[in-house]
Amino acid sequence: MPPLDLIKEAERQMTICNACRYCEGYCAVFPAMELRRAFTEGDLVYLANLCFDCRDCYYACQFAPPHEFMINVPQVFAQVRAETYRDYSWPGVMRRLFRRNERAVAWITAGSTLLILALVLVFQGPAILFGTHVGEGAFYRVIPYVAMVIPPLVITVYGFWVFSQGARQFWKETDSNLAGSLDLGMFWKATRDAFALHYLKGGEAGGCNYPDATFSKSRRWFHHLTFYGFLLDLASTTTAAFYARFLHWEAPYPLLSWPVVLGTVGGVMLLIGTAGLLYLKWRSDPDPMAAEMRGMDVAFLVLLFLTSLSGLVLLALREAPAMGPLLVIHLGLVAGIFITAPYGKFAHVVYRYAALVRNALEQPTSEAESRAH
Repeated sequence: MPPLDLIKEAERQMTICNACRYCEGYCAVFPAMELRRAFTEGDLVYLANLCFDCRDCYYACQFAPPHEFMINVPQVFAQVRAETYRDYSWPGVMRRLFRRNERAVAWITAGSTLLILALVLVFQGPAILFGTHVGEGAFYRVIPYVAMVIPPLVITVYGFWVFSQGARQFWKETDSNLAGSLDLGMFWKATRDAFALHYLKGGEAGGCNYPDATFSKSRRWFHHLTFYGFLLDLASTTTAAFYARFLHWEAPYPLLSWPVVLGTVGGVMLLIGTAGLLYLKWRSDPDPMAAEMRGMDVAFLVLLFLTSLSGLVLLALREAPAMGPLLVIHLGLVAGIFITAPYGKFAHVVYRYAALVRNALEQPTSEAESRAH
């Protein structure tokens, strides 16, 4: 769990917010807060991961700095989230990757790229790496099909295992004997809120206060482009794997094939989305920000941007001598994403979704109790 002094500070701020309740309509955090008269460590971890960092409450708060109450909910919750990612990661020895996360991501990605390059040079040779390869199976002449499939599959299964352990621990620490009430409707509500980024819509003014006190919808739209671009690229890879495994069609595929179309559209969306989010991060007001989260955010976005860019350049030059080195670079960046996923910003997908499920679970109960009284 997060350090005791951080928990006490989060509890202090939530106690003041619970007495004020000015922000009760801003997002899911405050209705969930109002169900509690006191806050356990599990409650605070849950509320922190339910926060989407829209910062509306910070700019609306009459007790925000420089007021002596020093209420800064986005900052303290971001600090709690960072501790959540570390505490619930598995195995424990890997938790140090969350410290100086941007450096860890950079070193792991660079190491993965250099390892792939070394293996290609040793087993394939420079002539293959820097040669021109065209037609079906061109990529596999540089890196064999088995080498492209087996290591990523192992890394992906490992990542799912780490996330499942973290989600189980998160639920154990934040649950209040409500698990027996779960049903598909609650998962549907949580999924709908997550995919729509419901809590970044903002209120009547429209949008959230990001990157500054001005209301804007830009963060929500850039986030959508990033999220759905990533899903399209994942769909492209899955479709290509289906083609290769079951239809025996080997990459590279025609420009108007499903893998290429999905990958191209998804790649462009990722480029725009990540570039936009990085720009907003650069312009962002530092006062409601947690320093430990900034490096994690930037490392994740830069890695996604570079992966998308390398993929699009590889597509454009796939029949040129540069194809081999570009393929190595692209696969190294992809490896960096999946190796570091359980130990970086990608973890927010798991814990925020778990918090949304918990929110869907307890809100119907609270509404029914309110009607009963």
